[in-house]
Amino acid sequence: MRGGPGDAERRQRWGRLFEELDSNKDGRVDVRELRQGLARLGGGEPNRDTQQGISPESDADPGGGLDLEEFSRYLQEREQRLLLLFHSLDRNQDGHIDVSEIQQSFRALGISISLEQAEKILHSMDRDGTMTIDWQEWRDHFLLHSLENVEDVVYFWKHSTVLDIGECLTVPDEFSEQEKLTGMWWKQLVAGAVAGAVSRTGTAPLDRLKVFMQVHASKTNKLNILGGLKSMIREGGMRSLWRGNGINVLKIAPESAIKFMAYEQIKRAIRGQQETLHVQERFVAGSLAGATAQTIIYPMEVLKTRLTLRRTGQYKGLLDCAWQILEREGPRAFYRGYLPNVLGIIPYAGIDLAVYETLKNQWLQQYSCDSADPGILVLLACGTVSSTCGQIASYPLALVRTRMQAQASIEGAPQLSMLGLLRHILSQEGVWGLYRGIAPNFMKVIPAVSISYVVYENMKQALGVTSSGHLACFHHWLW
Repeated sequence: MRGGPGDAERRQRWGRLFEELDSNKDGRVDVRELRQGLARLGGGEPNRDTQQGISPESDADPGGGLDLEEFSRYLQEREQRLLLLFHSLDRNQDGHIDVSEIQQSFRALGISISLEQAEKILHSMDRDGTMTIDWQEWRDHFLLHSLENVEDVVYFWKHSTVLDIGECLTVPDEFSEQEKLTGMWWKQLVAGAVAGAVSRTGTAPLDRLKVFMQVHASKTNKLNILGGLKSMIREGGMRSLWRGNGINVLKIAPESAIKFMAYEQIKRAIRGQQETLHVQERFVAGSLAGATAQTIIYPMEVLKTRLTLRRTGQYKGLLDCAWQILEREGPRAFYRGYLPNVLGIIPYAGIDLAVYETLKNQWLQQYSCDSADPGILVLLACGTVSSTCGQIASYPLALVRTRMQAQASIEGAPQLSMLGLLRHILSQEGVWGLYRGIAPNFMKVIPAVSISYVVYENMKQALGVTSSGHLACFHHWLW
């Protein structure tokens, strides 16, 4: 494929574009002139990268904008990025992108589009009517305009990990190479961890009530939400509603870090030289990463359950709780309930990811004519619905896990295996017995999502995170 016109011709073309955009003839192009110029040229809004490039924070001129030399340098860098992206989409390397290559590229992103939709995308760039896109058509279309058909779909619809509802079983977040190089990835992880900590603390009474009902509620002990709260307050006062919250917050950082590192390593092993993982590959990589993280931090899960259920004065603190378990029950006690916990990752992550991708594809097919940005309400709704579906599927295993973690500390409770406990619950309480405590868990969804989102956005601003592409997520620290 030809690399494009020579340097002199390119500079002439950039100079003509600069003159056309510089409406007030002050020798600089700012974002306002860019918007006006694109409107005259029949284009849409400039994309985020263009606006940041035209109005850089480091610009010494308080008026902002770029002069001809800066403008040309910016366009040169952008053309290089566009050329790399063009090559990656031009799978047969014939110098043209056709309809099938557009479909393949979207499929690699986990997005199914019809032939008609692919043709519509192609028509928007095909100026010569050949039903293919060459480099010049690609470059001219995307040089200043929003790359909404490829970049924005990934940018807005990342199934990442910010909303925190309590348990961490979802597929980890995806970060672009640019985010990794600039260090934005760790800032977003920190922002998400802080959001998770605040969210969990805010909804801790409902989380403790959920665990309380999972372990103690039965047909003979008909514990409801109000009765459970009254019982906990009567036994230990208002502060007792936050028992177990400390370690629940404490485990966010190691679990998130281990899962992220494991996911990156597994992803490299699966994809090789591929740029993106397919949805099925993300599920496999995410499930393995989740299992790795859970294996390492699982003793903290056991401690969280024991501290949540403790009676007043039973333990002096976290270390005393760990020491008593080790002394009375041995080291194996720290992995009670491990099997149902790991098995629960599969239905949770699989259904969560499948529902999210289905909702995403549905929205893109029906409403993405003008923009790939669905807006925060759609993203929150899709994330919450997919996580809820995943939790409904995995909740019986979560309940069995919690009971196995707690049964050694309950006087007279039978010490059963996973299958034995499942049979016991089904025979004594029926299928509904596997969903004890799910009501308070659902009650905490809306406050948890709201708190997480507000704190996350404020933390991003405080840390100087410029990307907003990780809005879609909200699961990893939520359930």
